[in-house]
Amino acid sequence: MLSSFKNLGPMQDYSVSFFFFFFKKGGSTGPKWGKYFVGPIQFMVCYGAVVACTLLGGQCMKAIYLMSKPDGPMKLYEFIIIFGCLMLTLAQIPSFHSLRHINMVSLVLTLAYSACATGGSIHIGTSSKEPKDYSLNGDTQDRLFGMFNAIAIIATSYGNGIIPEIQATVAPPVKGKMFKGLCICYTVLSFTFFSVSISGYWAFGKNSEPLVISNFLSDGKTFVPEWFVLMVNIFIILQLSAVAVVYLQPTNEVLENTFSDPERKEFSARNVIPRAVSRSLSVIIATTIAAMLPFFGDINSLIGAFGFIPLDFILPVVFFNLTFKPSKRSLVFWLNVTIAVVFSAVGVIAAVAAVRQISLDAKTYRLFANV
Repeated sequence: MLSSFKNLGPMQDYSVSFFFFFFKKGGSTGPKWGKYFVGPIQFMVCYGAVVACTLLGGQCMKAIYLMSKPDGPMKLYEFIIIFGCLMLTLAQIPSFHSLRHINMVSLVLTLAYSACATGGSIHIGTSSKEPKDYSLNGDTQDRLFGMFNAIAIIATSYGNGIIPEIQATVAPPVKGKMFKGLCICYTVLSFTFFSVSISGYWAFGKNSEPLVISNFLSDGKTFVPEWFVLMVNIFIILQLSAVAVVYLQPTNEVLENTFSDPERKEFSARNVIPRAVSRSLSVIIATTIAAMLPFFGDINSLIGAFGFIPLDFILPVVFFNLTFKPSKRSLVFWLNVTIAVVFSAVGVIAAVAAVRQISLDAKTYRLFANV
């Protein structure tokens, strides 16, 4: 559905692609909705993904460190800062088009570490003689809210907040290319997500960590060869750096439209200096937030509930009905209305569940916690 959108402004110029979701909304129902509602959601989603990637990158670096020094003095926030320094360098890549090779490497790394995580879980699950506990904690209320909290996390995993940015860089015809790309994207995503989650839960039961490879290491002892854990963590660190740079692009675009001079050359001092400063500040702020609030699961559920569910499941079908105006007697119209209503309800409940989970976990929260 998203792959079929074009700019439907007053001139009906079908050759212009939307650059952001809020441009789509502006084109469909007016600029204020886009500026004050859809735009902030997309930027929250994309910037939240940068924070989550930075946090996860720091956790992987810490896992590598603990293999060599189980009682080492370094804290999680120090590794998050180290990962942030890597991001400072990668963030200076000039444009989204410049990331195409990094995106290909990211795809290969995703397949590689997913295969390793799945294989490692299966190896540990078959070799371990400890009984596995698949029971659910809490009463019916806790389980119900936990289910919706999980839905928000899954929405984050399947999120596509960066699709308009990708579409804007694709040469015509856009629709066919975007549809093929999305099919490949969700095929890879489904395979990697379910293979890791199912094998991880089978191997570790309810003790499975949000980052499943954390279960490969306990008290400095690894349940698989150390080189295997090292390799998987390196794959994840490299892939996370690529993902974070991609999700920085909407923020970079807005900052550069504000501070750059379009009449000057891209690499002139007038444009290079503001670009370097604004991108560096963006990375520094994301790194600071990740170091201060290192709670990956709760961050993911919050982003999913308030960002990805409306952005992925509600707004696209609303855009479709408003833009293409299918007959109110058609199946497509009512299917879109049903999807919008159902996922609006799911989003509200998931938001309540995410906030509730954060309040329950608040007793373990501490700024710059070493978790």
